[in-house]
Amino acid sequence: MQILKKNLHEDYLRSLMFGLQDGIVSTTGVVVGISTGVNNKEIIVLAAIVAVMVEASSMAAGQYSSEKAVHQMDKTGRHTDNLYIGSLIMFTAYLLGGSFSIIPTIIFDQPVARILAIVSAFLGLFIIGFVKGHLVEHRPLRSAIELFIIGAITTAVGIVMGYFLRV
Repeated sequence: MQILKKNLHEDYLRSLMFGLQDGIVSTTGVVVGISTGVNNKEIIVLAAIVAVMVEASSMAAGQYSSEKAVHQMDKTGRHTDNLYIGSLIMFTAYLLGGSFSIIPTIIFDQPVARILAIVSAFLGLFIIGFVKGHLVEHRPLRSAIELFIIGAITTAVGIVMGYFLRV
């Protein structure tokens, strides 16, 4: 953990954490929302894969443009991260995060897939929060619980929307 902490640029850590967290949270919301609203596995998988690919691309582009603005504003030369690497980290982390709920949806049928997607996502968020807490040396358990709560709230939004808008 110390080697990772020593060699990890803070901007890359931000890209990694943001991509993983948002990939898990957003994709899980889509997966559980769609799977609550429809029973067709193909539609659920299609919606999840389209969502995660579009969102990962959008997040990578947003990462690039926002970090570029920060670099352009910084006249001290303090920002030394590579914009392309940061964008690639964001894209990859988002896809990885999205896989937490997509993989169970592909492998299993509903409603088991939905339950496993939620469990997988919550477990992933908890572990990521805990590791982040260790990396930044700030209350790992609290960090884990915080990400878990964020995931629970957004998953509940997906379920409620899917329930009320089901077809």
